[in-house]
Amino acid sequence: MMYSPLQLAIKYFKYYFNSSNGKGHGVHSPFVFSFITDVLNDKRNFYDYDKIEAVRKQLLNSEKELIIEDFGAGSRKGLTKKRKVSEIANSSLKPKKFAQLLFRMINYYQPETILELGTSLGVTSAYLASAKPDATLVTMEGSASIASIAKSNLKQLNLNNVRVVEGNFDETLSNTLSNIQQIDFAFLDGNHRYQPTIDYFNQVLEKSTENTIIVIDDVHWSKEMEQAWVYIKQHPQVTLSIDLFFIGIVFLSKEFKIKQDFVICF
Repeated sequence: MMYSPLQLAIKYFKYYFNSSNGKGHGVHSPFVFSFITDVLNDKRNFYDYDKIEAVRKQLLNSEKELIIEDFGAGSRKGLTKKRKVSEIANSSLKPKKFAQLLFRMINYYQPETILELGTSLGVTSAYLASAKPDATLVTMEGSASIASIAKSNLKQLNLNNVRVVEGNFDETLSNTLSNIQQIDFAFLDGNHRYQPTIDYFNQVLEKSTENTIIVIDDVHWSKEMEQAWVYIKQHPQVTLSIDLFFIGIVFLSKEFKIKQDFVICF
């Protein structure tokens, strides 16, 4: 069960006051210092930002109604069969602060194959795809009607390096991964329950290398997600984790001889 807005606010304030300085001061890891200075705090306004945010604005104002299936843990608006696109956009789209951080990560680390679990309306997908147009993005969405909107948005943005896979991840992920040689970057935002999150993470690991970066959304969204985040951080293949409260990032590089966990203000 997800935390209430009050519970989440309390947790955020604890995170804020206990996190490391977001400027990189006092961080002794050169890799993490570089992440903070070159990625986290990169203030450039990339050309693609404005185009994608214009699509977000359209979605937030859309009165179109969709009949949807939700295979995840639901949104803060609750589970319904018929929902307006604007309601879905308001409750499920990743804020631009974090969507643009994902863009900068792709732009900086230059992965060739990207996997996204949870396409939603395609805004985050657009950020992932536009950051490296010669990369391949495979993005997966449970609801066919939502996936249809996402495809339309990606087409509008002329993003041709994206393949959208529709259907319940429990039924589609294994087959999708079987057709991917390796995953260089993964964004897991498809199911906010403990066991599915762990299952998807472990399946992604099977296609990962030591250079793979995995981002998990909403790691403090609920007690289950916090438990999943602890499991992921403690996994033997994870050598470095960065907690930004709303997302968690893990690295698998063997260059880190000692497992390190960072909580950074963002």
